[in-house]
Amino acid sequence: MNTPSTVIHRHHHITLCTGGAQEDYDFHTKVLSLKSVKKTALYDGTYPIYHLYYGNDIGEESTLITAFPMRQSGRKSHGGAGNISTLSLSVPVSSLDFWYKRLSNYGFTPRYEERFGEKLLAFAHPCGIEYELVGIADDARKPYSNGEVPADFAIRGTHGITVKVREFEPCQEFMQDGWTGRETASDGKYRRYELGNGGTGTIVDLALEPTLPQASWTYGEGIVHHCAFQVDDFAAQDAVKARLEAIGLTDTSERKDRGYFDSIYVRAPGGGMFEAAVSKPAGFTIDEPYESLGSSFQVPPVFAKRREEIMAFLEPLKF
Repeated sequence: MNTPSTVIHRHHHITLCTGGAQEDYDFHTKVLSLKSVKKTALYDGTYPIYHLYYGNDIGEESTLITAFPMRQSGRKSHGGAGNISTLSLSVPVSSLDFWYKRLSNYGFTPRYEERFGEKLLAFAHPCGIEYELVGIADDARKPYSNGEVPADFAIRGTHGITVKVREFEPCQEFMQDGWTGRETASDGKYRRYELGNGGTGTIVDLALEPTLPQASWTYGEGIVHHCAFQVDDFAAQDAVKARLEAIGLTDTSERKDRGYFDSIYVRAPGGGMFEAAVSKPAGFTIDEPYESLGSSFQVPPVFAKRREEIMAFLEPLKF
């Protein structure tokens, strides 16, 4: 049985495998006007890769996009069925025309669409990942603005993700029985699930694409790697793992310390990588103060003795 303390509440962050580090940094901080919350490196493996975090002023859960810039590694990935294809971000409904002009002025080709009764702008990250800005009337999350985008028009946080699947049923069982989601709507080839209290920042849309080839799962430029969801504490995280094992998903990962939060991961039957994350009390101020948050590179503890080597290896990043 799911209780308020064991449910999955909302998105925590969405992580991408992008192209060049400077390209990604400029896209998120200049074009989209998000704050650079943290500059660090991927905790897994022995090959240094940037891990760049963007969000609102304090890096609040459900405002975060994170990126592994992969171009320097030479690794490429491709989209398709069996993975998260799209991330959507919440903006005020009144801001959509502003964003259309802004994106166009930066050389992007946004297009107006509507889905689930929501007006949106669809466009692509410079590396090709599908993005959407969705007009939401009542999003109370505090935005960040770099001064170029008025606060009244600024991005509020994540809205949802889209997972392209070849059939609905396997992922439907996962979403309802394993991930505490509720099916709340359908629109053509799409089915919508919401977590926690529902609404923007909690949404997972499944898109039926039976003829698409399999998408990449490994690190490589051009894909959404995973979506993380917020849970309260380790007990709630353990309850998530127990629910997944109860429906036969016994390959859920052990708990991993990610410096700013602790995580478990599972590959959903539809293909997307899902994470249940517990934020550390200090959040992103654990290694630098709020006043200078995101202003300098933070070396993960696993690489602490190799700082000079890592900094020389990583591609230059101007910020």
